[in-house]
Amino acid sequence: MWVCLNCHEFNSPENENCLACHTARPQSRTGSAKGRRENKVSSLFLDGIKRSVDKTAVVRTRRPASEGTLEQRQQTDDVEKVTEHLVQQFKHLLSSAPNEQKFTRHDLDMLQMTSHMLVAAVDFGTTYSGYAFSFRHEFKDDPLKIHANQAWNAGGRSLLSLKTPTCLLLNKNKEFVAFGYDAENMFSDIVMEGEQNNYYYFHRFKMKLHNNKHITNEMVLKDISGKQVLALDVFSLAIKALVKHLLDLLENRGTNVEMKDILWVLTVPAIWSDAAKRFMRNSAEKAGIPENNLKIALEPEAASIHSQYLPTKKLIGAEKQGFTMTEPGTKYMVVDLGGGTADITVHKKLSNGGLEELKHATGNDCGGTSVDGHFFQVLTQIVGGPLIKIFEEEDPEGYLDLFREFEVVKRTIHPSKTGKVNFSIPFVSLNEKCKTHLGETLPEVFLASPFKDDISFRGDKMRIDVELMKNIFKPSIDNITSLIQSVLDSDALIDVSQILLVGGFSECLLIQDAIKTKFPNKKVIIPEEAGLSVLKGAVLFGHRPFYIESRKMKYTYGIELKDHFDSSEHDRKRLVFVDGIEYCDKIFEKLVTINETVPVGSTINRSYSATGTTTETDEFSFFISTDEDPQYTDEDSCSHLGTLSIPLSDPCEGGRPITAMFYFGGTEIALTATEVNSGIQYEANFNLI
Repeated sequence: MWVCLNCHEFNSPENENCLACHTARPQSRTGSAKGRRENKVSSLFLDGIKRSVDKTAVVRTRRPASEGTLEQRQQTDDVEKVTEHLVQQFKHLLSSAPNEQKFTRHDLDMLQMTSHMLVAAVDFGTTYSGYAFSFRHEFKDDPLKIHANQAWNAGGRSLLSLKTPTCLLLNKNKEFVAFGYDAENMFSDIVMEGEQNNYYYFHRFKMKLHNNKHITNEMVLKDISGKQVLALDVFSLAIKALVKHLLDLLENRGTNVEMKDILWVLTVPAIWSDAAKRFMRNSAEKAGIPENNLKIALEPEAASIHSQYLPTKKLIGAEKQGFTMTEPGTKYMVVDLGGGTADITVHKKLSNGGLEELKHATGNDCGGTSVDGHFFQVLTQIVGGPLIKIFEEEDPEGYLDLFREFEVVKRTIHPSKTGKVNFSIPFVSLNEKCKTHLGETLPEVFLASPFKDDISFRGDKMRIDVELMKNIFKPSIDNITSLIQSVLDSDALIDVSQILLVGGFSECLLIQDAIKTKFPNKKVIIPEEAGLSVLKGAVLFGHRPFYIESRKMKYTYGIELKDHFDSSEHDRKRLVFVDGIEYCDKIFEKLVTINETVPVGSTINRSYSATGTTTETDEFSFFISTDEDPQYTDEDSCSHLGTLSIPLSDPCEGGRPITAMFYFGGTEIALTATEVNSGIQYEANFNLI
């Protein structure tokens, strides 16, 4: 069995060309015997390990020079341990694989990634959420055979949807009642019965993590009426509802798949902070997903991976434009337009089939809900904010129906349309609210508004002049095109010729037309079912998490520490005394630099000393900076990210030597720490501030 480097299809050993795309089979090394072939692959793999370890073996110690010999010896021991661990892991992969199989680099990737029976992805969105999954054997036979739930029922509209609204309903004890369409419909009934004060109702709460510099496990969210619940509980209960829905589906199908058999992938915006990503992991783990069975996927990356597997006929605009995104050396931009955010990154296709990130993610809160916000502002200018609030509280079903109708218009309005845009509104309810609270009918209120020439009514239909509707979109469109332009202005990205639009908001025809008009020299590609690109790509990422081979660092990362004070190097105002010894406080110990390209799985080794005879834990306080070379953690460019804590089992007089191995280049930061004296190794837990 061999894997095509172009389309990733599996082929039989006797095929010299890929059956799917006719690409020639990759050349193997001389030697046909299985033993020789496996040994040569093993040798290549081990050479790669040694190069990787050698690269990370240079350590800048913060421990006294008198301990240098011990450090160097421990450093060598650590490197050997890491090498041996990887060697044994690779030998296990070889021994557990079918004897007749010949291994390519892609085969080795997949052997490391497919130990679980099933990969399930959860796309936790601002407006809508859903899940998809595929079995390991399905991925090998047909990577695009991905199952998404078809049974989300859209309530009164009797529509079936591949996603469900991100809405959560809790009872007065803050216990789970319903999620999604069920939560929407049940809450409408509860309001009709006047029982809403006994419940908590949350919707569109994901954006509370966007640009939030104070994310903690203790922060709270306010529901629709202002009542507070721990944010961690709200997120975890919502994720748990999606997880349970999938587990129930698998059980009903008689698959015998259990939680332990599933690798879960949770999607997050790439522009989110590390603290926000960690918060989502904490929420997923609290929802019952085992720590070791969970991966975090970055949304635009997942969509990019999905596009690599799609045939050209499923990429709208690709055939007539000479689409070449899967050709080695091709650079393309991924623009993920979701409900809450626009998330942009740039990838390069590598000759080995993987992807390299050329620009760290950038973006803003100009997703689909920003258009809803502008529409809301128009309504507020017409009937006033207080009446809209009354309408939402007294008739939540009508309020939801209004924005559901607007959602349909958002996706279908055509750039060439003239005249009026028509959509249904809860006229009777709004009219009664206007008469009760404003003393006028709804049409009379509109006649007194700034939009009397742009909006009219016919029955339960609101008729909006198409130019006003386009103006509602304009601020969001301008923000998106400005973001794209700012990325393309980089000298290193001048030859990016293709823009891939994904995410639910990318299905809006006005958005597509605006981007094509603004960037006439770029090929704009939209996959079929662009709204599912992230979800399905996350499943593919779970099967093959090293598809993205390197990433650009969004910040300079480092840890805070104290060092012996040196008047020629250190700022005197940071002088502190510890046990009578002079130290410089708040030193920024840099680990990686902003805009640095870091291969996935890169490790950085450091040696430290934990002081105190009774200390039971040691903490690495993590900081980020927008500067390339910060000196101190209290500089304006620096922000406290959180702490990585490790337990200590070896109290002793003086310092306890610790070696730390930091992992960068993945979707999350990780740390493995080793006590030198005891040899005990710990996986550190990332604690939010």
